[in-house]
Amino acid sequence: MAPEPEPTEPEQPEPEKSEPEKPEPAPTATDLPLPPPAGSGHYVYVDNSDDWDDDPFFTNWDIEQFPDEEPEEGEEASPEASPEISQESETAPAEILSEAAVTEPDGEASAESTEQSEQPEAPAVPASTSPDTAAIVSAAPVNNAPAAVPPISAAPVNSAPINSTPANSPAPAAQPASQPVFQATVKPIRPAPKTPTVEVPAIPTSLLEYSPEPDMDSVEEELNANGEKLIETLQSFGVRATMLEACRGPAVTRYELQPAAGVKISKITNLSDDIALNLAATGVRIEAPIPGKAAVGIEVPNRKVSTVRMRELIESSAFRRAESPLTTVLGRDIAGELVMADLAQMPHLLIAGSTGSGKSVCINSLIVSLLYKSTPQEVRFLMIDPKVVELGIYNGIPHLIVPVVTDPRKAAGALGWAVTEMLRRYQQFAANNVRDLNSYNRLAQERNYIDEQGMRMEHMPQIVIIIDELADLMMAAPNEVEDSICRLAQMARAAGMHLVIATQRPSVDVITGIIKANIPSRIAFAVSSQVDSRTILDMGGAEKLLGRGDMLFSPIGNNKPTRVQGCFIDDREIEAVVEFIRQAASAEYDEGVMEEIERGGTQEQSSENDTPDGDPMIPEAVRCVVEAGQASTSLLQRRLRLGYARAGRLVDEMEQMGVVGPHEGSKPRQVLITWQQYLEMAQNRGWES
Repeated sequence: MAPEPEPTEPEQPEPEKSEPEKPEPAPTATDLPLPPPAGSGHYVYVDNSDDWDDDPFFTNWDIEQFPDEEPEEGEEASPEASPEISQESETAPAEILSEAAVTEPDGEASAESTEQSEQPEAPAVPASTSPDTAAIVSAAPVNNAPAAVPPISAAPVNSAPINSTPANSPAPAAQPASQPVFQATVKPIRPAPKTPTVEVPAIPTSLLEYSPEPDMDSVEEELNANGEKLIETLQSFGVRATMLEACRGPAVTRYELQPAAGVKISKITNLSDDIALNLAATGVRIEAPIPGKAAVGIEVPNRKVSTVRMRELIESSAFRRAESPLTTVLGRDIAGELVMADLAQMPHLLIAGSTGSGKSVCINSLIVSLLYKSTPQEVRFLMIDPKVVELGIYNGIPHLIVPVVTDPRKAAGALGWAVTEMLRRYQQFAANNVRDLNSYNRLAQERNYIDEQGMRMEHMPQIVIIIDELADLMMAAPNEVEDSICRLAQMARAAGMHLVIATQRPSVDVITGIIKANIPSRIAFAVSSQVDSRTILDMGGAEKLLGRGDMLFSPIGNNKPTRVQGCFIDDREIEAVVEFIRQAASAEYDEGVMEEIERGGTQEQSSENDTPDGDPMIPEAVRCVVEAGQASTSLLQRRLRLGYARAGRLVDEMEQMGVVGPHEGSKPRQVLITWQQYLEMAQNRGWES
């Protein structure tokens, strides 16, 4: 019988190492040892990587030891039991060993007696967060390991060996040789998303133009003359008032008057036409009272309008200090102060006004200010332009998700895609227990864009959906457009998606009550009647605007709108800004979004079941109306169990095919074909009759 090992610290044979005169170069893939075949040794490399080509340096290979046969009595374990693993530890790349993560050995080796808990643990090395290098896990020797088995040597990290036992530690106890000594696993880490290749430098403001300085001498004369005439006019009608202040804006000057005691405000407001006559003004707007002041404001147009150029607003300190990437500039108010808006706070904007009032210039100023303020990684655009000629100049910039959509039918599909994207984002938020886009992006950055399940987390930009003419879309596909706009307006704010909608026909069939209820922030340009002003703002006032950028801005939370002279940017400036961006970075359109928009973008349409007649339910709908002898949307809803929007589309398609007649008010539509004609149609079109 062989004597049992003494409890003193055993003498472990040290592997012979040659002292190289020069440091050896880092090993390459050909220098590293290949994994030994099964049965050639106790240590076997196990491939846990997904692809051999992606892991030429065996960073994702596990090291597992298989027990030797139990030695007979009188034999000792050979100190050279694992030459391969010692060679691997000596030749391992320095950069991999420096990023090693030391963990507790799992499996049976981690569950030992209470004596093992007194053994000091090896110093821990923090795991590397590099996405390209998997964490290499090594384990300290188990306390009860046989003394004859040497520990795996490794390159020192922070001047302390990875696998080392303190000198003052007690001697390890004996352990059966059949139990594994080392057991380590490597969990592959998914790589972080690639950094976006699109980088747009800061756009110089020199591409924009300055506005000329006004003649201050003529301005003073005009203010004094109008003030005197205004007081004389009021006194002639028996209204006593005192002039407090005159605030001159770019296009309008507001004269602030304080009525005498006992004078009704309604008496002043009824004199607007008389005041305009005496001042020889095109129109006078009276604000009674001024919000926050004990005064009445009488707004008189200036004889010479000062142009508000966009450059002076972009270069302002207020715009530069704004932190939100959705900050836009609108113009200057009556006092000449800068007026900005944050789309993230609105969160949607409705712009309406008659032709030539300045809607398109306002939209261009919004877009250009967003281009100056944000990068393609922060804000993306989805532009819909049924008029074809307004927004096409922006094609080719990297901020666009897809090229500018000009077909009204495809526009409905684009809005359908936006609804789908909104729902997809909310699913991602729910999976990561966050509530909005900013929280999700912040969490993704903290986790290095890898979630708890090891899946990739993408950075989600803000999406601004711009519709230049809503009236054309409502004529082409009213049901789909209104439904999509309402869903986006109700839910898209937290998903980081914002609507900017413009129309030149502010009627109730275009700006419906549902749209108005979900878009609280509005801009009204000059309109022809008070009815149109009430349709936009729910109050009058827009019918007295001067046009050419004169607007009433009513943001969310304000009881009364603010009169603003919109900033001006011409086509040459827009072309210069867009050309600068195109030269810096090209557009990267999303092919998947383009394909979805092409096929309609609605969930009801399926590419697998499409028929030459459009909707796959057309054959059943035609058979249904021919059998019933009449056609109506409610009939298709009951018989085919469809929604109202799809049933209405089926009726419209059957009218185009000549199956049913035109709309006749509340009466059902007339069926124009007989049963025999239906059978012939079904045979010709390949329907199953």
